[in-house]
Amino acid sequence: MKRRWLAAFAAITLPAPALASGVIDNVNGIALDTNGHIVRFGALMIDDEGRVEKLIEGRYKEPEYKRPKKAKKGQPQAEAPKGLTFKMDAGGKTLIPGLIDAHGHLMGLGLSLVTLDLSDTNSLAEAQARIRAYAQAGTGRKWIIGTGWNQERWGLGRFPTAAELDAAVGDIPVWLERVDGHAGWANSAAIRAAGVTAASKAPAGGRIEMAGGKPAGVFVDKAMDLIQRVVPPPAPKDRDVALEKAQRSLISMGITAIADMGTTIEDWQAFRRSADRGALRVRIMSYAWGLDNMVMIAGPEPTPWLYDDHLRMGGLKLMLDGALGSRGAWLKADYADAPGQRGLPMIPDTQLRNLMSRAAMDNFQVAVHAIGDAANSELLNAIQELGDTYKGDRRWRIEHAQIVDPADLPRFGQLGIVASMQPVHETSDWRMATARMGETRLQGAYAWKAMLDNHVPLAFGSDVPVESANPFPGIAAAMSREDAQGQPPGGWMPQQRVSFVAALDGFTRQAAYAGFAEKKFGSLVPGQRADFLLIDRDISTIRPAEIRETQVLETWIGGKRVYVKGQ
Repeated sequence: MKRRWLAAFAAITLPAPALASGVIDNVNGIALDTNGHIVRFGALMIDDEGRVEKLIEGRYKEPEYKRPKKAKKGQPQAEAPKGLTFKMDAGGKTLIPGLIDAHGHLMGLGLSLVTLDLSDTNSLAEAQARIRAYAQAGTGRKWIIGTGWNQERWGLGRFPTAAELDAAVGDIPVWLERVDGHAGWANSAAIRAAGVTAASKAPAGGRIEMAGGKPAGVFVDKAMDLIQRVVPPPAPKDRDVALEKAQRSLISMGITAIADMGTTIEDWQAFRRSADRGALRVRIMSYAWGLDNMVMIAGPEPTPWLYDDHLRMGGLKLMLDGALGSRGAWLKADYADAPGQRGLPMIPDTQLRNLMSRAAMDNFQVAVHAIGDAANSELLNAIQELGDTYKGDRRWRIEHAQIVDPADLPRFGQLGIVASMQPVHETSDWRMATARMGETRLQGAYAWKAMLDNHVPLAFGSDVPVESANPFPGIAAAMSREDAQGQPPGGWMPQQRVSFVAALDGFTRQAAYAGFAEKKFGSLVPGQRADFLLIDRDISTIRPAEIRETQVLETWIGGKRVYVKGQ
């Protein structure tokens, strides 16, 4: 069987030099063929353009050189085969394809690394202390900006208040986004700076948390705009620093490509500046944040692949609802823990179809955030209607697809939808989701196996910086549905677990397919870019809990080593 798969790889080899310019030898190689089957190999040959030349079943053997016969007069002389530029003995280490994050926020990650980060705080008091220390260490700041707070992790049972933020910092404005990016926490100085009062109204798709008839300090989804419009934006040099930090973080965890969900013109310019300097290593499949950014960046059609397949804008990102944690996910029935609330639909049905149609008519891929069962149902209806007009390979994407009515699950496959899902969300959310929804309404929740059973391409990611971008806990979660503490034992709704092969596929081949990049990278198929990792264990043979602890020893992108652990 192994020989047959290797033969299938060889059959699709693209034109390349007679001998590769480099070889990584003596590896425990694990890859996927074009059908998603495991292929094992002992050496990887790389051509002089940084593409995979060949996978070798055993060890690499130097070709024998035979002196060519003397050519007849008038005929060209035969040339000796080209030698290797390099040969590396990997010492039997495991080699796998570079991992792909099918849904992340690249600049959001970078900015979280250069601003206040509360993602590891476990209580309100700890967060207040962190905020206070940050303010004292950076005197002269006009605003304090940060991310990562989570009232569920704090065990607070409610949103924090402006008064509680004032107790940490009251003399300058403070604006802190919730971990999921769907709510913001402001102190009184920030609320005053934004001109928000008791008479202010939340825009459609947003909610102002109120207390005593005035804003309490938390602004949900589109109501965040009331504060964000006065928050100073990052300067270009700050974005450049943030992008570099984000890249270093990703490649250290084995992420060689990412779908950037919500690229602005400012983000795009930072990507281009990095690439112009030769500093863009991570491959970016870019989805514009709204129509305005799509048109400003790409113009009348998706961009070509730029910078040796490192950057392309191919799609549009839209937000249909909020998140479960802030009760913004749009549900068919009331929240179990908040009677009278069903979430926040952000785009009316006619406008949704118009936006999707506007992108589709210029051949942009459409990716829509939908978490609640009502949002997913509405989006499925829109895709079904638009499918009558826009034919061909559209690969409509539903981002998250967390809470789906079981009756709607077969429609994903029927409509040719890509389900872009994040395994680590399930392990973070299962307690909260149960409280928000109740057990009986969760039969279609985080339903990875059901997607595969309905022949749905399943692309896995992290939603970084909402969660860590580390893909190995994601692979483990997809296989076990247990969190880092092994909870709940046996997994939450274990019937939705997937195999190791499906989990690896979701972070490689299918993640590339989801971004129309499957001919460029993702599987180590000959002709693809040579993006791969050397890791410290064979993840195909160990328990999910052990996969979580995997360490990346080296990261290679385009046949070049870009990261070595410890250096």
